[in-house]
Amino acid sequence: MTSFNRLSGLKAITLCAALSMTAGLALAADNTVSATQILNALQPKPLTRGLSMAPAPQADPAMQTQQVNFIDSVRNRKSRSLSLGEREQIAEIAATKPKIDLEIQFDFNSADISRTSMGAVQELGKALSNPGLKGSTFVVAGHTDAIGSDPFNQDLSERRADTIKRYLVEKYGLAGSDLVTVGYGRTKLKDPSNPAAPINRRVQVVNMDTKTASQ
Repeated sequence: MTSFNRLSGLKAITLCAALSMTAGLALAADNTVSATQILNALQPKPLTRGLSMAPAPQADPAMQTQQVNFIDSVRNRKSRSLSLGEREQIAEIAATKPKIDLEIQFDFNSADISRTSMGAVQELGKALSNPGLKGSTFVVAGHTDAIGSDPFNQDLSERRADTIKRYLVEKYGLAGSDLVTVGYGRTKLKDPSNPAAPINRRVQVVNMDTKTASQ
C-alpha cells in the first residue's frame, strides 16, 4: 500500500510538473511579434515577373531621387517640427514601402513604454539591427486612438515616436539619422469604425529604403 501511495505521488508530481511547463509555454506564447517576423515584413520585396514573363515595371528613377532627397531633408528632425504637408508626404511614400504595425502600449497619457510592451520594442531593436537591413532608413510613426482632442493626440503620438527612436538608439546603437519619427495623432485610425479601439494605438515602422531587392 505504501509503494502504491508513493507511485501515485510520483505520478501526481510528474503531472503537476508537466502542467506547469505547459502553463509556462502558454504564457511565453504571447502576442509579441518576433524579430524574424518584423525582419521579414520590412525586407524590400523582390521584383516579380508577370504571366507574360516580361519584367515588372520599375519605379520612375526621377521619383525615387525625389523621395530620397525628401527623406534626407527630414533626417534628424524632431517630430513636432514637421509640417502637416511633410507628414502627409511621408505617409504617401510609406504607403508603397514594406511596413509593420506594432501594438506598443505606453503608460496612460504618457510617452513611457509600458512594461508589457518592452518585449515588442526589444524585438524591433533586434530586427532593425540585422545586417539584412543595413543601410535602410526607417520611419517610426506614432498613432493614437480617437479619445481626446486633436492637439493632445498629435503631441502624444509625436512624443511616443521619439521615445521609440531614443530607445533604439541608446539600447541597440542604431544611427539616429536612420530613424525618421513622425506623429499622426488620431488622423489615421487603423479601425475607423471603432475609433476608441486599442488597435488604433500603434507604432508603425516603415522601411523607406528606395533600393529594390533583386529577383
